[in-house]
Amino acid sequence: MYRDSPGRARIMRIGKERTMLNRRQFLQGTLAAGAASWAMTAGAQASAATNGERPNVLFIISDDQAWGDYSFMGHPYIDTPRIDRLARESLCYTRGYVSAPLCCPALASMVTGLHPHQNGITCNDPTAVSDNPWEWTPERFEMREEIISAIDHLPSLPRMLGEAGYQSMQTGKWWLGDYARGGFTHGMTHGDPERGGRHGDEGLKIGREGLDPIADFLDEAASDPFFIWYAPFMPHDPHTPPERLLQKYLGYIDNEPVARFWAMCEWFDETCGDLLDMLEERGVADNTVVVYACDNGWIQNPLIRDRFAPRSKQTHYEGGIRTPIMVRWPGRIEPRMDVTTPVSIVDMVPTALAACGIDTTPEMPGLDLGDHERAVARGGVCGGRYAHTARDNHDPLANLDALWVVQGDWKLATPAGPQTTVDSEVELFHVVSDPHELNNLAAGYPEKVDELMAELADWWSEGAATAKAAGNG
Repeated sequence: MYRDSPGRARIMRIGKERTMLNRRQFLQGTLAAGAASWAMTAGAQASAATNGERPNVLFIISDDQAWGDYSFMGHPYIDTPRIDRLARESLCYTRGYVSAPLCCPALASMVTGLHPHQNGITCNDPTAVSDNPWEWTPERFEMREEIISAIDHLPSLPRMLGEAGYQSMQTGKWWLGDYARGGFTHGMTHGDPERGGRHGDEGLKIGREGLDPIADFLDEAASDPFFIWYAPFMPHDPHTPPERLLQKYLGYIDNEPVARFWAMCEWFDETCGDLLDMLEERGVADNTVVVYACDNGWIQNPLIRDRFAPRSKQTHYEGGIRTPIMVRWPGRIEPRMDVTTPVSIVDMVPTALAACGIDTTPEMPGLDLGDHERAVARGGVCGGRYAHTARDNHDPLANLDALWVVQGDWKLATPAGPQTTVDSEVELFHVVSDPHELNNLAAGYPEKVDELMAELADWWSEGAATAKAAGNG
């Protein structure tokens, strides 16, 4: 029975054996390995900077949107004409997955190409100092800085592109302090807690208040290759869409919380269209690699405005972790709609680096999504669920709640981390025929559970290798 399987036993040990290092030691091991491998790529970066015309890169990142909240994904009411067009023009994987259903860890994966248990960014906020999780004291701000400090030394996409002569622009959601700490040459987010910095501050105006900062950046970049991080606070709450869109969706459903969310999805789509038009107008669209994904899912609570329903955000169910992921590069990547191959947001950095002729670091587990045959051959993808507020600010892995793997038609999810017990429920779903995960098949398919549990344990061990080199595990 799977409860006694070797894979299950290995997962049960995660976070419980006192081989865990504190955050400082964890990051010393991870960052030392990352810095060494990043240095190894310097020659490749210098080479890329001199080999012909390099493509620009644009990341479009939705914030709190379920995988089905698009016209092209079959939503009966939400209109997303510009993202639909982008999907038609892209190699679009409809079965994409986040590394974690929580925005800070997910966004950190998008910029570093590493899973949370690799880069040590496993929560949104540091350990609470009282029963009120929103109370902030000088001590808690220091703990926040401890978490953010990881990005100062991790290889990041803007930093690696910068070594090859790229200008870069951060806009929208960004949890990791000032934009420059992530390697961006330009940006909107200051990250200063004394001025309200937490998860984007000034950057959160992008999209909702227009795109002028991006237009100014494009004008300044001139002939230099560029990277743009467009991660607007949309359709994230507060759900305050234009009245014209709200009234449109109130005509479809007599439920204001749901209508507001649907309207936000279309408003976000409009801003994506405006941004893509900007590239067309400047004549750079054909030489720009556009990568699209969402940071985590959202199912609107029909009873409470600006609140998510169960089995969506912050959960390991499809409503929390699945997103379409698409890559557009006119004339270089053939458009197609792939509805079967699981892919991951950790593939976004390797995809951009491959297009720019830059090697990934050895620690990056992802692959180039433009190489469709390789993506199909890989098989499955994995991820974790972590606590919103850190349980132990000094132990990144104390925040782990669950692990999951998607392979072919199957998905396995298992509790993991310090809170796990032998009686914790394991879930197995045939997600192709049961996308809403209504039927747990674990009891009827113990061999499949054993197989996926072993794969999950192997993935975790391989990803944690850099920390283990410093004694972690």
